[in-house]
Amino acid sequence: MSSYDLVVIGTGPGGYVCAIKAAQLGLKTAVVEKRETFGGTCLNIGCIPSKALLHASEMFAEAGHSFDGLGIEVSPKLNLKKMLAHKDATVSANVGGVAFLFKKNKIDTYQGTGSLLGGGKVAVTAADGSAQEIEAKNIVIATGSDVAGIPGVEVEFDEKTIVSSTGALDFQKVPGHLVVVGGGVIGLELGSVWARLGSKVTVVEYLDTILGGMDGEVAKQFQRMLAKQGMEFKLGAKVTGVSKTRKGAKVTFEPVKGGDAETIEADAVLVATGRKPYTEGLGFEKAGVALDERGRVKTDAHYATSAAGVYAIGDVIAGPMLAHKAEDEGIAVAEMIAGQAGHVNYDVIPSVVYTSPEVASVGRTEEELKKAGIEYKAGKFPFTANGRARAMLHTDGFVKILSDKATDRVLGVHIVGFGAGEMIHEAAVLMEFGGSAEDLARTCHAHPTMSEAVREAALATFFKPIHI
Repeated sequence: MSSYDLVVIGTGPGGYVCAIKAAQLGLKTAVVEKRETFGGTCLNIGCIPSKALLHASEMFAEAGHSFDGLGIEVSPKLNLKKMLAHKDATVSANVGGVAFLFKKNKIDTYQGTGSLLGGGKVAVTAADGSAQEIEAKNIVIATGSDVAGIPGVEVEFDEKTIVSSTGALDFQKVPGHLVVVGGGVIGLELGSVWARLGSKVTVVEYLDTILGGMDGEVAKQFQRMLAKQGMEFKLGAKVTGVSKTRKGAKVTFEPVKGGDAETIEADAVLVATGRKPYTEGLGFEKAGVALDERGRVKTDAHYATSAAGVYAIGDVIAGPMLAHKAEDEGIAVAEMIAGQAGHVNYDVIPSVVYTSPEVASVGRTEEELKKAGIEYKAGKFPFTANGRARAMLHTDGFVKILSDKATDRVLGVHIVGFGAGEMIHEAAVLMEFGGSAEDLARTCHAHPTMSEAVREAALATFFKPIHI
């Protein structure tokens, strides 16, 4: 039986980063992966392929609607087959990169489903049913999450007409009408892809706002932007049924606050109502790994589970289901196992919606500050007043900075606009070091850049902006 210092079950962003870090720290490491390729949901059927389609569809939309304003006359024609091929090539390059890194760092790989046997042993069952056991001083559960479905509603996914995020990455033709159940990040990202490519898109959301948990002002303005792009919204709507029809599918819903039910006929339905921790068939009961009331693995401050020598990270434990959160936890737990002091600052984890324009945030929202009774100052700056944004015809959106009223320490930053996902990181660095709005405002920014809007919002927070 092969023996290791660490065995990681799952090779998504949390798992593969954890394994690489552990190997770099001198631990004999192995990974167990049930897929044929490494990278988990994120690289195979999540973050990476969706971003490939988001970028490609944005280029298609710009060519059709924005290029003329720049003096470029073209008549774009969609070749969906080629666009999907670009998506697949992007996935292949990324998962191949992880395999290369495993070899480079001398990490042993086991293809099959991993499960805990207790006593530091892991069973690996291959697709053909053959099984083997490996032994480890430490085990990290990094199995990620799976599609949650709709609570109380039975949905039969065929991944062609009624699809999860997986099927929505691979429509072989553009749906005439696509209904998206769920107004969160996944639903809006994938809905926007097909809207740009020609679908009529209707979003049905239980809450009375999209992007629940995001800053309220950002969510409202962002919804208006998407509506201008042609997306329709049914908010405060409880879905009671999703089923196939002879011509496609239908979604039935009723107002949360009461009223008559409504049914929408569509060519396809994307159910994007969130994700749930993947914990099935992992032998948790046998190994003594406890779950919480939401089906997540219980861990302490050091990611240790209730079973000795077993740790858990990423989507399978509490916290935001974000790839970069899992990565940071993977690094931290590897450092802890190696005797170092790993740490994750959960107050400074950025979140990005990769639509067009993008939405990015880090830290607290105005709603959270009000609920906590924290007195704060807010500074805003619109991209309509930014020279680079005007030059690129990307003036939608704004930057908002929230700082403590007494100390000026930045507590939250929210951006909706072109490139928001790249701009958010200077705010994250500032907050990591306890910086103030004045610190940011007095930091020289290159001109002309979109990032100048971040500086101007900081100026607006602690004194006055220059350009409005």
